[in-house]
Amino acid sequence: MRKISYAGCLIIAFVAFISSAAWSQENENNVFSKPFITKVMKKVCDWQLQNPVALNERNENDWARAAFYTGVMATYRTTQEKKYLDAAIAWSESCNWKLANRLRHADDHSRGQTFLEIYEIMKKLEMIADVKSTFDSLIADPKPGREDWWWCDALFMAPPVLARLAAATGDKRYLEFLNTMFWDTYDFLYDKEEHLFFRDKSYFDKKTPNGSKTFWARGNGWVMAGTARVLQYLPNDDPFRDRYVALLKEMAAAIKKIQGEEGLWRPSLLDDKEVPHPETSGSSFFCYALAWGINSELLSKDEYLPVVKKAWQGLNSLVTDEGKLQWVQPIGAAPDKVTMDNFQEYGSGAFLLAGSELFKLNIKP
Repeated sequence: MRKISYAGCLIIAFVAFISSAAWSQENENNVFSKPFITKVMKKVCDWQLQNPVALNERNENDWARAAFYTGVMATYRTTQEKKYLDAAIAWSESCNWKLANRLRHADDHSRGQTFLEIYEIMKKLEMIADVKSTFDSLIADPKPGREDWWWCDALFMAPPVLARLAAATGDKRYLEFLNTMFWDTYDFLYDKEEHLFFRDKSYFDKKTPNGSKTFWARGNGWVMAGTARVLQYLPNDDPFRDRYVALLKEMAAAIKKIQGEEGLWRPSLLDDKEVPHPETSGSSFFCYALAWGINSELLSKDEYLPVVKKAWQGLNSLVTDEGKLQWVQPIGAAPDKVTMDNFQEYGSGAFLLAGSELFKLNIKP
């Protein structure tokens, strides 16, 4: 048997080291690798935590920040770094574990998603006491979905809270209320030809400058992400589960057809000339919902993985070295102009949700 010289051993070790380093560098730069996804999620989350958006009359009830903290919790789940859980707890404590002020307004319920997710970990009833009492009051004095949830964004803000609350308490009244409200809003705002949601009734007959129906990217992103987050906690035997799954599939097919060449969607979904620039908050929500659908085996991997990969690549091309997600349409209610410098907390939150599902996809280089 031939002996390998000491020098030979050194050469072999050096080659192995170089190969390992090259693989590590390649993996680090591959946007689908777990090291890359973890790194970019931490970068985006850290930047947004350090650069909170000043509250004003359009987001004074904290709904934009609440959407961000769903992403902070997704970052914690993905990285298992306690500082992200601590950040979510600190924010929740600053809210006194209470929802915002308007009893019937879904935006003001959105904090409950994070309160309930922390409750799942820590099991302290005071974390969800106000969430429970708020929805108990609404159940005691119900109004139709089309009245209380009259705009499509509401389907992200409140429904996942109800689904989580039912799971946390075992009380099926919250699911009954959720299903009644959600599907009345669906009947009111959903276009059964285009398989997209109008933002609210003022858009039923409103056309874009080029004559298309007006469907807002972020509004439909809110709905798809909200539907995914409801399904995450909806029991398999819930009588409405198949309807939620069918809705996710219909909307997935609709947005797949209108994805931009760089992987992102325009603010006006059926008129890419109305606002010709890509928009990252709606695109992030779409990426999240599609990836979640694949991971949950509700959407075909063969059909939708290319869409998700293209979207994730496009999104990452618009994250700065510091971690700022650019091209986020400002707070509004319709397709509108967006610039490279625009950012918002809900955009970062949506990106982090998408990253958490890309991580689970475990895409090989």
